[in-house]
Amino acid sequence: MQAVTEIDSSAPPSGAIRYDWSLEEIRALFALPFNDLLFRAQSVHRASFDPNAVQVSTLLSIKTGGCPEDCAYCPQSVHHEAPVAAEKLMDVDAVVAAAKQAKQAGASRFCMGAAWRNPRGRNFERVLEMVGRVRAEGLETCATLGMLDADQSRRLKDAGLDYYNHNLDTSPEFYGEIISTRTYDERLDTLQRVREAGIRVCCGGIVGMGESRDDRASLLRQLACQSPHPESVPVNLLVRVEGTPLADQAALDPFEFVRTLAVARILMPRSHVRLSAGREAMSDECQALCFHAGANSIFYGEKLLTTPNPDAAQDKALFARLGLTAV
Repeated sequence: MQAVTEIDSSAPPSGAIRYDWSLEEIRALFALPFNDLLFRAQSVHRASFDPNAVQVSTLLSIKTGGCPEDCAYCPQSVHHEAPVAAEKLMDVDAVVAAAKQAKQAGASRFCMGAAWRNPRGRNFERVLEMVGRVRAEGLETCATLGMLDADQSRRLKDAGLDYYNHNLDTSPEFYGEIISTRTYDERLDTLQRVREAGIRVCCGGIVGMGESRDDRASLLRQLACQSPHPESVPVNLLVRVEGTPLADQAALDPFEFVRTLAVARILMPRSHVRLSAGREAMSDECQALCFHAGANSIFYGEKLLTTPNPDAAQDKALFARLGLTAV
């Protein structure tokens, strides 16, 4: 059994920005009593953010299905038997109409996701047009399109892209159990190119895929040792989809999920920590604990790419009960 560094739970949290977290320090945070961990996370959160404000984004699948990657969690992979049909890239006008609707519903950021290994040719040109037109509607723009080269990153920046999402998914140690068609280093390379182009980074992972707590700690260390930290850190709870290799994966303890969010908040004090996929299966009480742990961003809308999500009316009702404000 590995030794765990002890942390004084009575010590005031500093909220200092660090990029040198050790795995032992992160293990020690995970091992804190639940109330002590949430106190530290909430204290760090309040030092940088309004504790009652939640940033709201909308995610649209602009190109669904037919992805050549074999990510074990994803129903859009051609390697799995999930009932998700391959579709062509959406029309630009339809994407802009969806962005306008999202803004009217209260979203401040519009995210566009395409099931590609990497964007190519005319499809990429159309995405550039989408980015520019959505940005012109007064929304922050985000895209997740797979791997990018340096030229694509620069062109997206020139088109008006504010954020690029490219998740690490899990720890380097567990990664091979989930994906074989793309390496961890390829993911890191894309993040570096995006940074060099001047685009802000949205990068997180998925928990509940059968990984250990050490894997969750290792994933967070990968994120927290990036300089600067990702501006947005989505923490996804696995959505078990029939036809994927993880369809029968045992559910993660909700308290362990909340712990993961709390540790992310402590490690990355000024990042938006996003409560992402999996909310549809969470109770209101669990989501309230997540916000208390430092989550301050969500997705509005009935669907996240291809999986269900609470509709905006449900979220607005929950925000009203908790005294939260969407920003």
